[in-house]
Amino acid sequence: MHLQKKSESYPMQFEKRFQQFLDWREKHISERQFVLILSFLVGIGAAIAAFLLKNAIHIVHQLAESLSDVDQVNYLYLALPAAGIALASLYVRYIVKDDISHGVTKILYAISQHKAIIKVHNMWSSMVASSITIGFGGSVGAEAPIVLTGSAIGSNLGRLFKMDQRTMMLLVGCGAAGALGAIFKAPVAGVAFTLEVLLLDLTMTSVVPLLITSVTATALSYLLIGNEFMFQFDSYEPFTLERIPFIIILGIVCGLSSLYLTRVTRKIEGFFKKIDKPYKKIIVGGSMLGALIFIFPPLYGEGYSTITALLSNNSESLFNQSLLYDYRFESWAIILYLVLIVLFKVVASAATNGAGGTGGLFAPSLFVGCLTGFVVAKSFNLLGFGIPQQNFAFAGMAGVMAGVMHAPLTGIFLIAELTGGYDLFMTLMITSVISYLTIIIFEPHSIYATRLAEKGELLTHHKDRTVLTLLKMENVIETDLQTVYPQMLLGELVKVISKSNRNIFPVINQENGKLLGILSLDEVRNIMFRPELYNRFTVQKLMVSSPARININMPMEKVMDIFESSHAWNLPVVDDQGCYIGMVSKSKIFNSYRRVLVHFSED
Repeated sequence: MHLQKKSESYPMQFEKRFQQFLDWREKHISERQFVLILSFLVGIGAAIAAFLLKNAIHIVHQLAESLSDVDQVNYLYLALPAAGIALASLYVRYIVKDDISHGVTKILYAISQHKAIIKVHNMWSSMVASSITIGFGGSVGAEAPIVLTGSAIGSNLGRLFKMDQRTMMLLVGCGAAGALGAIFKAPVAGVAFTLEVLLLDLTMTSVVPLLITSVTATALSYLLIGNEFMFQFDSYEPFTLERIPFIIILGIVCGLSSLYLTRVTRKIEGFFKKIDKPYKKIIVGGSMLGALIFIFPPLYGEGYSTITALLSNNSESLFNQSLLYDYRFESWAIILYLVLIVLFKVVASAATNGAGGTGGLFAPSLFVGCLTGFVVAKSFNLLGFGIPQQNFAFAGMAGVMAGVMHAPLTGIFLIAELTGGYDLFMTLMITSVISYLTIIIFEPHSIYATRLAEKGELLTHHKDRTVLTLLKMENVIETDLQTVYPQMLLGELVKVISKSNRNIFPVINQENGKLLGILSLDEVRNIMFRPELYNRFTVQKLMVSSPARININMPMEKVMDIFESSHAWNLPVVDDQGCYIGMVSKSKIFNSYRRVLVHFSED
């Protein structure tokens, strides 16, 4: 009994000492200084997570590859990816017991709607699931899972030290920047990604912690992994003005490729959502993926070996284990083969995630971009133009990434840092900007943000929209209004009015609570002091229809649009069945808006 009491006191002692530390910190370390310390710690955690994930994927991948023959048709491709999806799906379903797919979208949702809170298990669950998925050949990337992991580290570190919501949002961004910087060894791209994709405002208060995290994570990644570039850039041709028209064409093609990737991914995701049983998803997705990889072996895994082969002018090696091996030296066959791989890579990636695997779209975007750039350059060369294929392959990677993520700066800096090809900046910039301008004609949001934007749950750099997104309907609904019923006589209504301090009264059905109309004090002011009319008028005769109704699930931006179009000052709030919940007023929204705006504008 004594030992049990003693053991139970340890958590209490730890909690007490930790609270003492927090009290000491508040007295001796300013909030801004402590945020810098936390950003440094997040960078260390993100780098270690990236190192563990890359090694886990490599170990599983080596185990799977040991079963295959490099030069012959590999029938195991029909089964290995499906096995990986099945294992990852079972792990998520029965061990994690939570949805961990769409990592970047989850981060955006956490920032927009969940006070930057990301669950604790996200610090490791995505790493395990993605290493199984990718190691067995799932056609996705490890970057989105590690970005979610880094953001979860930042979020939970902020919660541990009881940071406010604004600081939590910053630490989530720091985790994303650090994770991307660590896994790609690209610190500038990590910061650019956080600012462009996660939509954090660009201020000195936010940039300095982001830089600290990103640089810390990248430096530690160099120490753990080595200082080699992911893709070696040995030779290049200098930028020339005569090549600009061809680069513009490449940018347009990259924008259209980004549009194809975005639209097809969403359609296939929608297809898999309609499949009700998890085992059916695994069977359908695994069969699709296995068949595609069997026919087109470069679709196996992340695809970085394919990118390396193209950048080394070794496109013939992509035909290894392929049914089309005998055509590997034909120029037309190479172009057709690569075009088909681009088209089916998107299907393979979406099928991997839709069937239950875990992975991201960074690697598929780089893969599609590299092949797109190579195909465009090779096509021009077949027509007699001297286009450097390696330059265009690099630029294609930047262009597709810029288009898919709506992040031209991320595309530019990421490719420059991945390859060390800083002399290609002009080519990268033109391609990325043209690709971005092409896709925004068709898609106003990135593939990550579209799901939230459709629900009105997305933060943007537009300050007004951001503040409205942060406002919650439950915080502005007023429920202190007296309700009345249509059968009420004027005399009964006068008694209700005498007890109320409001001049508007919702009229509801007494049986089911549905809203029927609105009664304003102005409608009865001229007769309410005439007792002879108390039994002649009922509420039903006096009420009017509401100029509009607000659904409880509407985003605040839509609510303000309704106020603007209806010219109303007060509007009733109802649920999906039309039952009355409360009233919302412009003044209450404006007051809440000012409070949120002041809070998130302080720097």
